[in-house]
Amino acid sequence: MDEGSPTYRDQFAIPTFKSLGITHSDFADDDLSIYFCGNSLGLMPQATPKAIEEELKAWHARAVEAHFNHPNDNHWVDIDLPLLPLTAPLVGAKENEVAVMGSLTANLNALLVSFYKPKGSKTKILFEKHAFPSDYYAFLNLVKIYGYDESHLIQIAPKEGDTYLKTKDIIAAIEHHKDALALVCFPGIQYYTGQWFDIATITKAGHDAGAVVGWDLAHAVGNVPLELHAWNVDFAVWCNYKYLNSGPGAMAGIFVHENHTKENSSESFPPRLAGWWGNNASDRFKMLEKFDPIQSALSYRQSNPSVLDVVAVKTSYQLVAAAGGVTTLRQKSLALTQHLWDLLVQSPYYNATSSPWFKILTPEDPAERGAQLSVLFGPHSDDPAHDTMEQVFQYLHDHAIICDERRPNVIRLAPTPLYNTFREVEIVVQRVNEALDAIARKHS
Repeated sequence: MDEGSPTYRDQFAIPTFKSLGITHSDFADDDLSIYFCGNSLGLMPQATPKAIEEELKAWHARAVEAHFNHPNDNHWVDIDLPLLPLTAPLVGAKENEVAVMGSLTANLNALLVSFYKPKGSKTKILFEKHAFPSDYYAFLNLVKIYGYDESHLIQIAPKEGDTYLKTKDIIAAIEHHKDALALVCFPGIQYYTGQWFDIATITKAGHDAGAVVGWDLAHAVGNVPLELHAWNVDFAVWCNYKYLNSGPGAMAGIFVHENHTKENSSESFPPRLAGWWGNNASDRFKMLEKFDPIQSALSYRQSNPSVLDVVAVKTSYQLVAAAGGVTTLRQKSLALTQHLWDLLVQSPYYNATSSPWFKILTPEDPAERGAQLSVLFGPHSDDPAHDTMEQVFQYLHDHAIICDERRPNVIRLAPTPLYNTFREVEIVVQRVNEALDAIARKHS
């Protein structure tokens, strides 16, 4: 494969065998790991420590004064506002439709409180059966707050024999339940299978059914091109610590279509979980007992932002912008993931009739997936202690290949275009085959 594709790997801190605490006779301490886990936590940009250190220096030198009198004119009172022009292109939004704030599930809960409006027979929430647990917990507790029970949650799962949800089945479910639906909410990319949902088509179907449509973009933002404004999405939430490399538990983001905010005023606005940082900025420090929401997604902010978080997010966003944005990165991502797919299906263990074996859960069509392939390993023994996936995962880790497992039998592999290479893809598949060879020999 062409290794001439642009890479920014020298701008990231890549763990070594030594830093990971891995000792292997075939490798030196300073040999680099292969990091295929950006779908869980992205690598640290080399520029991030300096950006954080600058704000620590400001805190040290000026303390509270840095809110309005910052040594580098990076005044803390508005420190998140320069993020807006960097955020909007990541999700295909206008600047007045995005905000960097809070954390993923806290933001989801905050927007659900505002956008879930049960009325009459339309009280139910439609989502996928295997949604990330946080989303399920949020939906369940939301309907219970309104006095409903779990019967007001409609979950749809892949049909028997399918490994992922088909768009036509989602549309059919929306149509079937349209008289009961208040809200439709799906992930942009399914965390377990790596499926990229057809956001535009599903959003339109939800609106045609008279429902509000929201999206959890945790695995989609920074991974695939998004056009939330054009697709008329009502709201969306995401985290910034996966493909956007902003650090563990980093500050998250929201999208609220301008249709829901541009006419807001102190006299007329949709109620929400609110705080002083969402109020009219010119009146913020007057401490008035009057909520006058900013006429943008910023009105959903509740508290002043964490300065250290903001600069970490900004550093990573700037790196993505310098790389040409998500649309440019997507071209390399498509090639990387396709190379991974092609090599995996060439393995003698792919869909084999004998043990050990594996198959890929992720859609084959590149337009229906992001950077992640989810590999399901079949058992080779009736003894759970001889689990194929666990042994393959351990073998990969022993060779400093960092990916993640989803028990009982899935390994997720996510080559990330900012810092992974085609040669790394080849090595990963080689190691998978070596691990399966060892298992086959052991139990032949």
